[in-house]
Amino acid sequence: MNEQKKALVLLNMGGARNKDELKMFLTNMFNDENILTINIDFIRSLIAKFIVSRRLDEAWKNYEEIGNASPINPLTEKLVAKCNEKIEGFKTYQVMRYTPPFAAEVIEQIKADGITEVVLLPLYPQYSTTTTKSSVQDFIGWAPYDTFKISYFEEFYKNDKFNDCIVNEIIRNVDDSTQYNLIFSAHGLPQKIVDKGDPYEEQMKEHVIMLREKLKFMGYNFKSVNLAYQSKVGPMKWLEPSLDNMLTNFKDQKVVIYPIAFIVDNSETDFELDIEYREMAEEIGVSEFKVCKCVNDSDEFVEAIKDIIKAYM
Repeated sequence: MNEQKKALVLLNMGGARNKDELKMFLTNMFNDENILTINIDFIRSLIAKFIVSRRLDEAWKNYEEIGNASPINPLTEKLVAKCNEKIEGFKTYQVMRYTPPFAAEVIEQIKADGITEVVLLPLYPQYSTTTTKSSVQDFIGWAPYDTFKISYFEEFYKNDKFNDCIVNEIIRNVDDSTQYNLIFSAHGLPQKIVDKGDPYEEQMKEHVIMLREKLKFMGYNFKSVNLAYQSKVGPMKWLEPSLDNMLTNFKDQKVVIYPIAFIVDNSETDFELDIEYREMAEEIGVSEFKVCKCVNDSDEFVEAIKDIIKAYM
């Protein structure tokens, strides 16, 4: 027990290790009032159950394509281990929103470790009610008010060291930037959520501009720099342009994708981007299609985390 240490808690959505956990993930996600914005719990629960029954088997087929498990879990465990090795004054934990480890059990561990000051770092660079708010709200809801002093970050997409991580990964994937169209692919959101004041789209656009300027300053001028949205489901209007539509602009051209909304690789990077959208790009006639890795557990990102949380060190 080391009482002078603070807890650094990395928050993320989670990912399935098997089919039962995939059912758990989908059930918990669609029961989240920040995702399925229905005020009556009972009705939201019924709709969630219906959606899961319709989507589970198809979603599991996608998981089978990437080894029957999301990479988010082992990668996050490695990130936590590196943070504990390299960041002084903190003990680092992880909490997932929709699959274990859940907030309740990690809070008990933090208490057992004798730690009373907690810093939450949601692993979502841009703020959204569907991600950051949901994860922070969940943790605080389980935390006893008389035990912890809790601070949290709403976003960190402006952090220069973090953006260095992104830029360096992009550079590693191209030989001559002028030959490539760079697409920052972000997880989509229903338009109605943004219309209600969610800042996600605005922050995403600002982040792309910052990264484009950083690349340009370093001498990397891409054929084009674009923002597109992936993962649309259902009939309602989502943020545009969709990645599907954007790829049609690049027949006989080279494309490099960076998953700008994600910190750790998951089914939406490893399956959607690297398999599903790659097949789509081949059908369109894109001459070369590259997908960058997320920052994951890189030493460079651990240094960025140090910089992000330095006010609490």
